[in-house]
Amino acid sequence: MDEQEKIPFTEHLEELRKRLIVCFIAVGIGFVLSYGFKEKLFQILTRPLISVMQTGDKLIFTGLPEAFFTYLKVAFLSGIILATPVIFYQFWMFVAPGLYEKEKRHLIPIIFLSTFFFVGGAFFGYFIVFPYGFKFFLGFASEIIRPLPSMREYLSFASKLLFAFGIVFELPLIITFLARLGMVSVSFLKKNRKYALLLFFIGAAIFTPPDVVTQVMMALPLILLYEVSIVGARIFGKKNSEADNNNDKK
Repeated sequence: MDEQEKIPFTEHLEELRKRLIVCFIAVGIGFVLSYGFKEKLFQILTRPLISVMQTGDKLIFTGLPEAFFTYLKVAFLSGIILATPVIFYQFWMFVAPGLYEKEKRHLIPIIFLSTFFFVGGAFFGYFIVFPYGFKFFLGFASEIIRPLPSMREYLSFASKLLFAFGIVFELPLIITFLARLGMVSVSFLKKNRKYALLLFFIGAAIFTPPDVVTQVMMALPLILLYEVSIVGARIFGKKNSEADNNNDKK
């Protein structure tokens, strides 16, 4: 910690630049690998929507280059997902110099769990939330109104939801890490549980389709993840005696 504080700020920026370059390269490699399967990947991505559409309905594209650029974006999205282990590794390695030695021992499990929670959140959105949300939107069709979802609009909407669920599922890891640093405590988390629940439902209303079912389906996992975070903070959080020892070292 003491040696790290003496490192010039420019060196921190240089290290950040190098790690960002590694992330971009990883995403680029993932993009190249995914581009050869772009049609198949888009078919997989649209499966929850197709499954609730009426027989004969299809997605459309309204501009000549729309299909081409949509496939590029699908490959790019897949590249980001494939590169998530590298991205999380680079992030935690950038944070590592500011940690104590015994805290650094937990980095490998943290990197693995970061990837696991992110991908798990995206899968939850894809397999659980997408079918109900899309069914709700298509429910507005009638004899005189026919839904004609475009490739571009669907990809934009689906990718935002996937990343939203991936990020919110990082909640237990983030809170546990903050507890380990002594920034939050179990008593603080329990005391503010009601405010957290309110924020979960507000966030679910923003990120999910405007119906009660899908909002609850996002809020309930967040509530469960918050309780998991409290358990994680209890187990891995910084104890008072440990915090005092660290303060003495400083």
